[in-house]
Amino acid sequence: MLKRLYKSLTSSSKSASSDKSPSISYANSSQEAPEIISRDDHCISRKQISKNALTVIYDLRRAGYEAYLVGGGVRDLLLERSPKDFDIATNATPEQVQQTFRRARIVGRRFRIAHVRFGREIIEVTTFRGSHEQVEDTQRKNNKSQTNDQGMLVRDNVYGNLHDDAMRRDFTINALYYSIDGFSVLDYTGGIEDLKNRQIRIIGEASQRYAEDPVRMLRAIRFKAKFDFELETETAAPIRSSGHLLAQVAPARLFDEMIKLLLSGKGQKTFKLLVEYQLFDTLFPATAPFIRADKKTDNFDYQLICNALANTDLRVQQGKPVTPAFLYAALLWPVVREEADNAIADGTPRLRALQLAGHYAVDALLSSIAIPKRFSIPMREIWTLQQRLETAHGKRAITVLQHPRFRAAYDFLLLREQTGESVNNRGEFWTTLQIEHPVNREEIRQADKKRPRRRRRAPTQNQEASK
Repeated sequence: MLKRLYKSLTSSSKSASSDKSPSISYANSSQEAPEIISRDDHCISRKQISKNALTVIYDLRRAGYEAYLVGGGVRDLLLERSPKDFDIATNATPEQVQQTFRRARIVGRRFRIAHVRFGREIIEVTTFRGSHEQVEDTQRKNNKSQTNDQGMLVRDNVYGNLHDDAMRRDFTINALYYSIDGFSVLDYTGGIEDLKNRQIRIIGEASQRYAEDPVRMLRAIRFKAKFDFELETETAAPIRSSGHLLAQVAPARLFDEMIKLLLSGKGQKTFKLLVEYQLFDTLFPATAPFIRADKKTDNFDYQLICNALANTDLRVQQGKPVTPAFLYAALLWPVVREEADNAIADGTPRLRALQLAGHYAVDALLSSIAIPKRFSIPMREIWTLQQRLETAHGKRAITVLQHPRFRAAYDFLLLREQTGESVNNRGEFWTTLQIEHPVNREEIRQADKKRPRRRRRAPTQNQEASK
């Protein structure tokens, strides 16, 4: 498909040059008129697009606004993939979108957008972004546009036209628009050319764009891993020296981004790229010292994380459920192991040492990545269960089989054993025990859900007085 598309672009550009019309512009320049790829020269069909997304486009058009399918949905369709979601770009403001759709609600402060809900599906509708050079200094102080001292956009509600919006997007392959007028694709930045060349190119000056939103570096890594594309030279150049900018990003947002990165089915490749481009240091500052870049093949901690991600990738590809708790347990295990060993050397029992080390590892990460309790609690249980898996025998071992986190802890034990950590050859013991004493894990999960949670008691008068 891309070869056919490229031939069309080549022929059109030749004819355009003979007419002395503007040539195609790429990442660091712009053209007011887009390159138009007609319906005959691309593979996108309306049958592949969500009916709800088409409804939003048509209803906005009927209300007098412009509306286009944009971003990853167009990119994936051109690559003959199935998009996970469909985003709409329009010249209607979020308030006007809300007036057009009763089911819409406005979300976000940094970027105000509209979500139009159709049952479980949410169509994200974004107003055309404008150039910040068009905003007067008096307006920069209000809700339109604000940056911090490092140049990061902390508020971006400057609106513009379709051309402005294309130039404000992150990468050329994400700045493609599908129009229902003639069912054509509009390309302002050379995104079609970059798709053909399997290349990721940032729009604008890379250092400035990363400073505006450091998460763009993570997106570049994610697309490289996902599509097996190459990072264009100028796009890749500033990443290694700009990783510290990620420290400005809200920890909750980084948690969401890490889920996209590591649970995409390309987690192992993504992890290696994060290490290669020195972004892992800022994301996991406590774990980073254990990952020696010079001897990755001989590094136990590096291999343990790689093996955990390889197992996760396989489960994703097989359509099996995965949980961030297990993955983060592996990512933080080097910290937990060392802290626990230090505590044991000071005379602390191993179980208590693992508990303290788990709290330390999670707290050390919270300043960069915020892990919700629904994941951090199972993580700590996986770690503390390692002591019981290493020592339990007889009836105590059978009791451990009943623990709701046993399966995850058992898989983690096998992971440690597989990577070469000494666990007293307990993997075979627990494998055999499960065969001899089968357990209905679904019943255990249901019982765990029904188990009443202990409520914190109100302090007594004596306790209040002692404070």
